[in-house]
Amino acid sequence: MNITFVRTALACAAILDIAVARGAADIDALNKKLDDYEQRIESLERKDAESSRATGGAVDYSRRKTTNNLFNPAISVILDGVYANYKNEPDDYRIPGFALGGEAELASEGFSLGHSEIVFSNNIDDKFYGQFTLAIAEHDNELEVELEEAFFETLALGGGFSIRGGRFYSALGYLNQIHEHAWDFKDAPLVYRALFGNQYFDDGLRVSVILPTAVFLEIGAEALTGRKFPAGGEQDGVGSWVAYSNIGGDIGVSHSWQAGLSYWAADKIEREYGGHGHEGAVEVPQFAGDSRTVGLNAIYKWAPAGNYRERNLKLQFEYFNREDEGNLTLLNSDPLESSTLDSQQDGWYAQAIWQFARSWRTGLRYDRLDSDNKGSDTDVLDEAGLLSYGHTPERASVMAEWVPSEYSRIRLQYNRDDSYQVSDDQVYLQYTFSIGSHGAHAF
Repeated sequence: MNITFVRTALACAAILDIAVARGAADIDALNKKLDDYEQRIESLERKDAESSRATGGAVDYSRRKTTNNLFNPAISVILDGVYANYKNEPDDYRIPGFALGGEAELASEGFSLGHSEIVFSNNIDDKFYGQFTLAIAEHDNELEVELEEAFFETLALGGGFSIRGGRFYSALGYLNQIHEHAWDFKDAPLVYRALFGNQYFDDGLRVSVILPTAVFLEIGAEALTGRKFPAGGEQDGVGSWVAYSNIGGDIGVSHSWQAGLSYWAADKIEREYGGHGHEGAVEVPQFAGDSRTVGLNAIYKWAPAGNYRERNLKLQFEYFNREDEGNLTLLNSDPLESSTLDSQQDGWYAQAIWQFARSWRTGLRYDRLDSDNKGSDTDVLDEAGLLSYGHTPERASVMAEWVPSEYSRIRLQYNRDDSYQVSDDQVYLQYTFSIGSHGAHAF
């Protein structure tokens, strides 16, 4: 079956129906016709995928990237801003048992620029796709511009294989691969903040394959420089690597699911933390040694009759466990203070997102962390913020958002944050607008 021809025919039919409906006052009937055409197209795509699997050929989803507009490259701008209010002083934020690094700090209080982006992307030719993303954000009241992504990806290797090279978000976990403006909450889950400094990206190479099975089954591996947090330090060649697998499928037309397993490893790293230790003392801890992280994730989605426009439910869960073994040094101490470190840190979050009307969504999220850090000098661990003193960091969040289209969103979010001993009430009012081309999001 020629899907392109059928899609074109259905689109022409939709245009004719729209022209007729313009003469009527029943807008609801028009919307129902559009929903019907979308469902018919989705059904044909599923049948095309099933036919490809039945003939022994993997569905190569990487080849579904297309030119986004008449220009080369396609350009999009993500405008993101936030108003933040806290009961506690945001500069004193810390998580006992976890030394924070990367971009784990809280957003500035009051009005501030969030995580805005400028994205250039397109098919380079019939063999490669390319994307270049600049991130613009405020950290410590200073505007920073960072090269977030700059990668190529193959389109025509065949057999379900794909290669990505350059700078990109790692496939370690589920949320890590999703751009911040597409998250369901304003901030990252606590386990992402504590272990990855919000998100983990690096320079390197990824090889993945989608296998020709009855269900979606993907396996892949990444070789990375290991210079980015939670690794760090000067590395020659491959400094860290990731292995991952994802499996998923549909249950009828209303239900879909996906589960994943990932593993990250880095040896002889020099991970430098942000420097907020016990009782707000500013230290500059550095971990030198070997690190391992294991991640599990599971996603379930429901939409009546497969129609996501009106109502849908998404349940999401992730768990990570990290083991560090090496030495911890306080770089700003004189003389230098150090300790051995044998660390076990883990955490998880669970969230539910409910779209109850075409333009309205709400969500709940719960986070929890745990740690068991040991060393030869507990004073050094204390100064680095790696002693929990029996405290279990946790947080509960609720959000509601108005989404008039896929290009705009206004969100209100409240966190009851018990990350440290003094509970914090956090309120965010966020806007996110997309200008220009807008690619499809991952599952």
